[in-house]
Order: sequence, then structure tokens, then C-alpha cells
Amino acid sequence: MDQLTEFYNQFIDTYWKLASDIDFTKESLKLSLLTIAFNPIFWNIAARLEYKTHILTKLAFGKPKLGCYMLAATIFSLGIYRDEIFRQALSEQPVSPILNNDTVKYAGAAIFGLGNLLVVSSMFMLGVTGTYLGDYFGILMDERVTGFPFNVTNNPMYNGSTLCFLGTALWFGKPAGIFVAGFVYFLYQVALIFEEPFTGMIYAKRDEEEKRKLK
Repeated sequence: MDQLTEFYNQFIDTYWKLASDIDFTKESLKLSLLTIAFNPIFWNIAARLEYKTHILTKLAFGKPKLGCYMLAATIFSLGIYRDEIFRQALSEQPVSPILNNDTVKYAGAAIFGLGNLLVVSSMFMLGVTGTYLGDYFGILMDERVTGFPFNVTNNPMYNGSTLCFLGTALWFGKPAGIFVAGFVYFLYQVALIFEEPFTGMIYAKRDEEEKRKLK
């Protein structure tokens, strides 16, 4: 019990030391959180508008695949902007003495590498339309993808992205980056609450239509 209490006290002490090295007054940190929050909100709204009104398909001259590519390019560009703002925010944040060592740096590099592996491999398995909400355009996959990395985690794109934020934070020894990574994880979990049931509904509707055709 004494060892458990000591571990708990050390954990709390470390937590507060890391938290004290986050400068929440920096506008760059606030902007980073804003851009991170904007992206999933944007793509969910855009995808649902497409599903209900086909507005992006109409803008793409009636071609759903082209509309999906347009949305993909937009989401990808917003992601690059988000990452650049995150980089700028980290550059203005204090380095924690607790994180400023080679062990943490190498751990950060490994975590960043794992995150990129999950992201890139999931994109390879899904393709452009599978990655960038093609099902909202009526571009549905024939069957559920179960190979790597989907046999390791249900949401490799989101989890991989979160790991990339965390790895970057550890590499530079910035507690603010760890806070941002936690914020990213939280937002993606909220996004999944809206996305997964809606995507499930799209495929269930497709399956029902195929059953009717067979009757």
C-alpha cells in the first residue's frame, strides 16, 4: 500500500509539473486547438450535406467520384494547415525538464512512426474514396476491410493521427503537445459517435436494397 501511495503521489507531482509547463495564454495554442476542432466538424457537415443534397456531386458536374476527390483535397489541405499551426504553437511553448531527454525523444520518434504506419496503411487499404467519406457519395466498398491495420484497431486513421501528435510532442519535449494530443483523441471519439452509426445506416440501407432485388 505504501508503494502504491508513493507511486500515486509521484504521478500527481509529475502531472502538475508538466501542466505548469503549458502556456495557455499563447494565441498560437488557442488557434491550434481551433483548427483541430474545425476539421472533423467540417468534414462531417460537408459529408452529410452531400448525402442529403448531393451538393458536392452537383458541383463536380454530376460525378460522385470527382466530388469525393474534391472533398478529399480540401480535407487533406486543411490537415496540412492544421499541422503547420500545431508546429508553430509548439515552437512557442516551454520545454519540460521531465521530457527533455533522449529516452523520451526516441519514444516520441517510435510513437510518431507507429502513428504514420497506421495512417498510411489504412489509406492504402481503403483508397481515396474509402478514406475520404466516399460512402456518403454512394461509393460503397464491397465488403468490410479486415486486414492490417484494421485487425489491430478499428479506427487506425484517427488513432494513428493522435499518435503522430503525441510523438511530435514527446520529440520536442513539450507538455502542451501532449495536451493537444489528448484534445485530438477526445475530438475523434466524439466524431465517431456521429460517424459510425451514420455509416452503418448507409451500408444497412444498401444491403436492404440488394435483398429486395434478389426477391
